Amino acid sequence: MLRYIFLLIGLCAYSQSEYPSGFISPLDIPLDFSGSFGELRSNHFHSGLDMKTNAVEGLKVFAVADGYISRIKISPFGYGKAIYITHPNGYTTVYGHLQKANGAIEEYIKKEQYRQKSFGVEMFPGPAELPVKQGDVIAFSGNTGGSGGPHLHFEFRETKSERTVNPLYFGFNKLAPDKYKPDLQGIMVYPMGDSVIANSSQKPSRISFLKQVDGNYKAEKVVANGKIAFAINAYDHCTNPYNKNGLFKVNAYLNGVLYYSFELDKFAFNETRYLNNFIDYGIYKDKKQRFQKLFYETPYPLSILKQNKNNGVINTQPNSTYTFRIEMFDFHGNQTNIFIPIEYGVEDAKITKEESSAPYVLKSKIENNYEKDNISVYVPENAFYDDFNLDFEVKEGVLTFGKPEIPVHKNITITFSNVEGLSEEELSKTFIATLDGHQLEYNGTLRKGNVFSAKVRELGMFKLAQDSVPPRIYNVNFVEGRNLNKQNTLSVSISDKLSGIDTYNAYLNGEWILMEYDYKTKKLIHQLSDGKFVSGRNDLKIIVTDNMQNSTTFESYFFMN
Repeated sequence: MLRYIFLLIGLCAYSQSEYPSGFISPLDIPLDFSGSFGELRSNHFHSGLDMKTNAVEGLKVFAVADGYISRIKISPFGYGKAIYITHPNGYTTVYGHLQKANGAIEEYIKKEQYRQKSFGVEMFPGPAELPVKQGDVIAFSGNTGGSGGPHLHFEFRETKSERTVNPLYFGFNKLAPDKYKPDLQGIMVYPMGDSVIANSSQKPSRISFLKQVDGNYKAEKVVANGKIAFAINAYDHCTNPYNKNGLFKVNAYLNGVLYYSFELDKFAFNETRYLNNFIDYGIYKDKKQRFQKLFYETPYPLSILKQNKNNGVINTQPNSTYTFRIEMFDFHGNQTNIFIPIEYGVEDAKITKEESSAPYVLKSKIENNYEKDNISVYVPENAFYDDFNLDFEVKEGVLTFGKPEIPVHKNITITFSNVEGLSEEELSKTFIATLDGHQLEYNGTLRKGNVFSAKVRELGMFKLAQDSVPPRIYNVNFVEGRNLNKQNTLSVSISDKLSGIDTYNAYLNGEWILMEYDYKTKKLIHQLSDGKFVSGRNDLKIIVTDNMQNSTTFESYFFMN
């Protein structure tokens, strides 16, 4: 086994003496990162490093330092199977998307799953229960939870605050050399207020740019009057030229004066949804491209934002020229610069900004209530980042509340009151659905009599819907009545058309057995090595229930010698 032990001293310009040293790699292969710390993800900043595992599962995962396993979480979603190790130096490391734990740790997990009769469990062992030494094999790499392919998700957290910290500060950059500079994919310029830019537009516009011989970029000249701001779509390669990872740091200067800066060093989990204000959320919803804004309209508490002047907004003045220089860095100090020349110029707007005809104005800093035709929406204070013109309409039982391209920071509550014309059976199968074209999307709904409410974090159209169709159980991996001595698993596929799977339970000869659920493959899998079968005939029953409590039961039998 390759073993990498290293010190932090003098590793990188960004290293700081406050971080402890002496950690080893959690994998015994050269490290290659498919995801960087702080990388822009759906509704969150990535909280660790994604380490490639050569596109396979089952690699040994090592404890990077002495400590004890302080938390284990097993879930079909998120990190999947995850182990947390608390170290005596004030930090906790996290290992996610595991295939399974090793030895006594796996036995500890299985025992709790059978005790709770649940695949999904969360445990908090004490310091004396599962101690580990540096280099112990704690688990094997996998692809569980929300993983998009085999890899190890790895984090450092401050044990007391639970803030997540860039693992590269702890020396992991030494194990993953990075000689590649960040690259640029796009630049946006934003006229603010009534400003007009060179194409006679009051709308945000993309501007062209060219890569120079030295690897930097020069953009076309921006001619504008009034206030403008910029955003960039950029990435870093990290450990190989085919990766598209996140940037570590950006500084933006106007004529040499620092106007905006962010650095992905650490953040708290209650900050992470601010990503939707950090990017141009409208472009992301429309094009699935993440433009990182180098400005904001209303200040907000995101700790990775380090310095700004005028909120990053540039106020162009007559008879003036400017150079806006954007410096993009990775953790290793590789740097790429973008130069944007700016010139003051007056033009009449031929492309005017869209003026909303929405009759309501939502004030983001206060709570708001809206009600019409027995449908109401409660908006808590600071549920949105900025004030905006709001679409609020009820027509033929369909609620329109805002547009999907407006990001929501906190849950808002939608309530349908005094619902009439439905039987008790229909009411029991009713929920509040998001209407996306002709598709209905389930929202967790609370019912009290004929009043229904749901908390949502997306704007759009909503209506009441019913789900009375039970889940499916199919693709059974054995033939009924056969001898399964040479088989390692029992598996079936499960799915639900509308409200989604809620619970799944399996019984062998009347006793509950563990079946692991992988929502990506829609499979329930039982390991026969659990030893829950008997010699001779074994009767299997699987019950799957959806979120509206529609249920399907599958029954079969097999033989074992």
